[in-house]
This record gives sequence, C-alpha cells and structure tokens, in this order.
Amino acid sequence: MKKYLKIALLVVVAAIFIFTFVFLYQKSKPKITVYETITPAVADLEKTTVATGKVEPRDEILIKPQISGIIDELYKEAGQTIRKGEVIAKVKVIPELGTLNSAESRVRLAELNAKQGEIDFSRVEKLFEDKLVSREDYEKAEVSVKQAREELQTAKDNLEIVKEGITKNSASFSSTLIRSTIDGLILDVPVKAGNSVIMSNTFNDGTTIATVANMNDLIFRGKIDETEVGRVHEGMPVKLTIGALQNLSFDAILEYISPKGVEENGANQFEIKAAIQVPDTVMIRSGYSANAEIVLERAQKALTLPESTIEFSGDSTFVYVMTDSVPAQKFERKEVKVGMSDGIKIVIKDGVDGKSKVRGAEKKDK
Repeated sequence: MKKYLKIALLVVVAAIFIFTFVFLYQKSKPKITVYETITPAVADLEKTTVATGKVEPRDEILIKPQISGIIDELYKEAGQTIRKGEVIAKVKVIPELGTLNSAESRVRLAELNAKQGEIDFSRVEKLFEDKLVSREDYEKAEVSVKQAREELQTAKDNLEIVKEGITKNSASFSSTLIRSTIDGLILDVPVKAGNSVIMSNTFNDGTTIATVANMNDLIFRGKIDETEVGRVHEGMPVKLTIGALQNLSFDAILEYISPKGVEENGANQFEIKAAIQVPDTVMIRSGYSANAEIVLERAQKALTLPESTIEFSGDSTFVYVMTDSVPAQKFERKEVKVGMSDGIKIVIKDGVDGKSKVRGAEKKDK
C-alpha cells in the first residue's frame, strides 16, 4: 500500500514539474502581434468650422415719440404685421402750466389786436369810399388787418398744440399719433396705456414705443476664433442649423467679417454676419440660437486613410505598408505626402496607392 502511495506522489510531483516547465516556456515565447490592415479609399473630405450665434433681423427700428406725454391708446401689439405709416399708439399731451398760460395770454392779445385792426380798417374803408384817403392808405390798412387776423389764428393754433399736441388743420401730420416708419413685424411694445413717454431729442434717446423689423431680411450674427478667421472670406456659403427648428438647415452667405477682434475667455473672437435665405414656408423668430457651419477646405475624390494610421515625425509623415502576411505580418515604414484632414481621415497625395495595405490598430484578443 505504501508502495502505491509513493508512486502516486511521484507522479503528481512530476506532473506539477512538467506543467510548470510548459507554462514558463509558453510565457517566455515572444507574443506575435497582429494588426488590422487598411486599404486607402477614395472619398470626399471637408474641413469645417462652426460659429455659434443668433438669428436676428438686419435692421430693428425703434419707434419713438416726437412729443412728450402719456400713452392714451395702443392700437397694435407684438407679433402683428404693420405697414409704413400705420398708427401704433396715440399720445395725450399734458401741457406745462407756464406754457399754457403764455399761449392763452398770446391769444387774448391777438384778439385785441385783431379787433382793433377791424375797427381801423372799417374807418379807413369808409373814408376811402368817400375819397378822403388815398389808395395807398387803404391798402396799408388792409394789410394790417390781414396780419392781425393771421396772428390771431396762429395764436389759437399754438394754444391748441399746447393743449392737444395737434391742430384741426394738421391732423394728418399730428405728432401725437405714433406711426411705423417701415413695413414689417412688431417685435416688442414695451409700453402700456397710461405710461409716460419722453420725446426724442438731442439730450435724450426718448421712450421706445415699439420695435419693428423686416423679418424677411434676416442675418446670422456670430463669432469665429482667430485661428480660423484668416481662412474665411466674404461670399463663402454657410450652412445654418437652428436648435428650435429640428431637422431643418438653411443656406446663408457670409457677408461681413469684423476687422477687430474681441477677447473672450483668453481667446480673440471676430464677429461675422451671414445673410440667411429663408423659405416662405418657414417662420423664424428673432433671437433663435443657431450654429453656422463653414467649409474651410474641400477635397473631392481623393485617396484617403484614417489619420490614426499616420506616423508624424518632424515635418515628415510615414505609414507602415504590409509586405508579407505568412507566416507572420511584416511591415515596411514608408514616407508619404499628405494633404488636408477633417480630423478623422487624411488625404494621401503620394507614397501609397489604392492597392496598398497599411497597418492599422492592433487586434485585441477576445
């Protein structure tokens, strides 16, 4: 029994020894690395940049009153279309007491002068009929009474303007009626009936009654980084996407690049503007956030490789071309000339052809 036990123990020890030897031998053997191979393919590449910004009308017109007072009535609200000359609001004039007293005093004085002028003219007219005064004296009296009548009418008109901001004879030109100066869409009406408003003058911008814009003439206003501003120019096509309008894109034309940069977060940004071509069937609102994609460089039907297969060494670029696959893969380092890259693929100008097999990523054991 002891004999069999001893034999079994020796067999186990021998098996452990052999297993350890085989394991260490396998570990000491160099591991064969297998790579994926990639064949250059013909493709179209585009290098693009994206500018973020907003959509807005080319011109937003601020409608301001030409007279101070209180909003008496509002005839329009935001979102309505309006024609040039249409009334947006009516302003009620609140006369200043001193100005009102002065205007009333002027009317009373003009009435006295006009009354006296009528009396004097009647007297001269009677004398002229009796041929007791010359025609020259008669004509002078006639001119004087006409001047007195005109001064009275002017004084009454001035009093009416002070009280109402308008005269009966000039109702169509009244500054109390606030009119739109362009055709367009009312974007905002920041005042309400009863609000006080101030006229626009040299020292004050005045109160904005409404903001009106032509929504058929929209632009994209955004910013582009200084590293790419030198590669864009006016007239370049732009592809515009608006977050609020999913699955829609719009064509635009770059029409302005600011000559001066503004520093933002440590980088210089340059303002750009692009005219948007909006279909009649689409409604775009002012202030929509948008992204403008600009194609900086384009290559069509070019031989390309994934950029990950390229080895960059100084000013030179290399790839590893497979020369043999049996019994193991063999690769030769070969210099190539490259062109533009879109960040994923790169154009191969010279060094390999469409039949070459280029080393790619290492295959992982599953």
